[in-house]
Amino acid sequence: MGKTELKPARLFEIFEEICQVPRPSKHEEQISAWLAQYGRSHGFATKVDEVGNVAISVPATPGMENRKPIILQAHMDMVCESNRDVQHDFLRDPIRTVVEGEWLRAEGTTLGADDGIGVAAALAVITDPALKHGPLQCVFTVDEETGLTGAEAMQAGFMEGDILINLDSEDEGEMFIGCAGGCRTDARFRYRREEVPEGYFFFSVSIDGLMGGHSGDDINKGRANANKVLCRFLSQAAEQFDLRLCHIEGGNKHNAIPREAQAICAVPMKDKEEVRVLFNVVAAEVETEFAAVEKSPRFVMQSAHPADKAIDKDTACRFLSAMQGVFNGVYAMNFDVPGLVETSSNLASIRLEEQTDDEGVIHIVLSQRSSTLSGRADVARTVCATLQLAGAETEVGEGYPGWKPNADSEILRITVAQYKRLFGKKPVVRAIHAGLECGLFMEKYPGLDMISFGPTLRGVHSPDERLLIPTADLFWRHLVAVLEAAPQK
Repeated sequence: MGKTELKPARLFEIFEEICQVPRPSKHEEQISAWLAQYGRSHGFATKVDEVGNVAISVPATPGMENRKPIILQAHMDMVCESNRDVQHDFLRDPIRTVVEGEWLRAEGTTLGADDGIGVAAALAVITDPALKHGPLQCVFTVDEETGLTGAEAMQAGFMEGDILINLDSEDEGEMFIGCAGGCRTDARFRYRREEVPEGYFFFSVSIDGLMGGHSGDDINKGRANANKVLCRFLSQAAEQFDLRLCHIEGGNKHNAIPREAQAICAVPMKDKEEVRVLFNVVAAEVETEFAAVEKSPRFVMQSAHPADKAIDKDTACRFLSAMQGVFNGVYAMNFDVPGLVETSSNLASIRLEEQTDDEGVIHIVLSQRSSTLSGRADVARTVCATLQLAGAETEVGEGYPGWKPNADSEILRITVAQYKRLFGKKPVVRAIHAGLECGLFMEKYPGLDMISFGPTLRGVHSPDERLLIPTADLFWRHLVAVLEAAPQK
């Protein structure tokens, strides 16, 4: 299958256009301007708010004027991740797409189908003269991936409609009617730089090749967290040897399970071989424990250039103890919805931030999610307690609300009925542990009737992100049918 054979053709053509426009989270200026120009060039009333959210209003097609107005909503930003051996400037370079069998993916980077394919679907709807629909408004938000700040900053009245269809889901045939809320926790260990004694062996260790993935939707899949794996080795090394930690970094995005982590350390020369043995033992243990999930992990240890100074030993030991002990993974399951994670936490990233030549900060970012405000608060307190006991300064952000399911939703009934009519089977109706902007919309527009669906994506928030091409056509046919069956005003 080549790109020219992709169906629906118009959907993929627009997605390819979107892939040419840089759109990292918090840097959506180019895509926001592109979307506004797209709407205006087609003669539609278009507005842009002060943060860059775009709304394109489209009149009903003939005979559909008495239908309830529907909002088609997607976010314009994308998670920007690339493999270590790929040089890609997300602020300038286009995403290079490639077809592999039934999958569409990018060359060494995230694809951006989350949620570029939702944006493309909305634009394809409003520019297809053959489609029938009532009054529509296409709303594209900024910065969904790093805090939902576009939806949060949206002023009341910017959106206009009775029904909202969120196009940011990743499993074709599944209709989402609820999502988790979330918050971010920042922890900081302040350290001094101290000289490394003479006669020490310097080495680097790296963990990569892990699956990673979405910190909400993939948190229950048993995948290894690179930060936890790296600190597992380092904390054991600190117990057995006079370990000096010179540098550490791991992970990147707060909403991604980290795939890679690295550190530079030193131990007395006499322990050179023993620390290698320990590293090999830990690597073998991790490979065995995660063998069913992680198919290509890579553990590398090699000599490194000597460094003059390291993080002071007291802070390094307290930090490593905290990383060993801090909670990561599924915290609680939902009792009402089988298989739904209710509460979780993700050890997302570790970075060194230099303050002066002799002082700095180890900055750790963790993200918590829960279907309940109390659960989210509890897991955040649990994480903070561990970090504070080790001497870290912690701060928990305000977070964002979840979206409570409405089993009596009118748009849900229509969506399910149309799916069954088209494909001869009922779709799965469920809530999702990942965050969607619907929770924030519900706060600002309490009368909105909402649902979320989309084509099948895998590996989102990582360079393994890919779109299952046949499901794009199923998603498109279903979306068109739902719009044609929009309820009367």
